[in-house]
Amino acid sequence: MRRRLKPGGEFFFADVYADRRVPEALHHDAVLHGECFSGALYWNDFLRLARRAGFADPRLVDDRPLEITDPELAGRTGAIRFFSATYRLFHIEALEDACEDHGQAVIYRGSIPGPPDALPFDKHHRIATGRVFPVCGNTFRMLAESRLAPHFSFIGDFSRHYGPFEGCGSAIPFDGAAAATSGACC
Repeated sequence: MRRRLKPGGEFFFADVYADRRVPEALHHDAVLHGECFSGALYWNDFLRLARRAGFADPRLVDDRPLEITDPELAGRTGAIRFFSATYRLFHIEALEDACEDHGQAVIYRGSIPGPPDALPFDKHHRIATGRVFPVCGNTFRMLAESRLAPHFSFIGDFSRHYGPFEGCGSAIPFDGAAAATSGACC
């Protein structure tokens, strides 16, 4: 997919994910397969695959827990928790593997059709129209080097580095997950 995208291009990837690797024995369970659970990818393995394919900073856009209500099926999956999630991935060469603070910010002009008061960029970025919004270097690049650039004003550059962008990092990105913190970057 990355080879097909122009520089600055993006795509959204939606699938069922698990909070741990699904055991091989469950991969052949026809009912769990039909329900999209036995083939669920461990979310961290998805992030690793995406990074190896050249998408340095996949962004979680939306997620929701998937409940297995059938007691027999729930018994087969044990403690594994499943989520439906959508990621946003950009083809931008200079993205880093961590969110770094360069003192940058953006101002959303409110010019994209949809909600006029804010742009829901990803799960952790709801960028209010007209407000200065501090961002990490990766978010700055995603906005400045993509189709979104005309809709923003950009403050700062990459001439200074202040260390990791405060608030980044998480044990698991999905809502309702144990030990969840802020999720993805920023």
